[in-house]
Amino acid sequence: MADVSAGQKARKPIMAGNWKMHHTHLEAIQVVQKLSYRLSSEDYERCEVVLCPSFTSLRSVQTVIEADKLPIGLGAQNVFWEEKGAFTGEVSPLMLVKLAVSYVIAGHSERRELFGETDEMVNKKVKAVLAAGMTPIMCVGETLEERESGQTAAKVSRQVQAGLEGVTPEQVGGMVVAYEPIWAIGTGRNATPEDANETIGTIRSMVAGIAGEAPAAQVRIQYGGSVKPGNVAAIMAQPEIDGALVGGASLEADDFAQIVRWA
Repeated sequence: MADVSAGQKARKPIMAGNWKMHHTHLEAIQVVQKLSYRLSSEDYERCEVVLCPSFTSLRSVQTVIEADKLPIGLGAQNVFWEEKGAFTGEVSPLMLVKLAVSYVIAGHSERRELFGETDEMVNKKVKAVLAAGMTPIMCVGETLEERESGQTAAKVSRQVQAGLEGVTPEQVGGMVVAYEPIWAIGTGRNATPEDANETIGTIRSMVAGIAGEAPAAQVRIQYGGSVKPGNVAAIMAQPEIDGALVGGASLEADDFAQIVRWA
């Protein structure tokens, strides 16, 4: 396992809400406003907060964040790797930058499983996001079958290796990686905090082998998979875990605020 003791003190936890295909732009505005009422400046100082609404809500959420001067990062759930062109239905990095998007999820398991995204496609997205000056949240994780057959470490290591191909060590250190066991997403099941910590330690060691010890100590690695107000404190108590990529529990302001304020 990589030596992360120095980096651990410097890594600011990051809680990102992935709203998936939920909330119209009007509902999104209400959630952001409610969340802002429930979080204090101390919360934002202790933890970075990011919201990833659907494409149709990005502009509305951006407007609320900027109008109210909220210290909330705006994230997108997906991106295409070309700047422009004949790619019907796709959204380019440049389009996201113009909406003040700072984070982009790349390679979420639902994109991989439902829409056939490959490791190579995820790598193209990661590099395009970085080239545009945004930060990728690169997702990795195993299926239940892979977990039960002891292939977790091999699977996530392969995804990390492919996803970081051609990415500089400096860029790696500024990224976010999200470990999301596929079997725990939206199922109510989740890896034990200890299991999640062990796998995230494996990911960090893999990053160290690819980019070096310093980037491995800097990169923030989240856990995702049925994170809730009731289990987030135990997850965040683990030394390797730097935050969470939250699905269903981020849709309601009260729940997400409790997760952000886990301490």
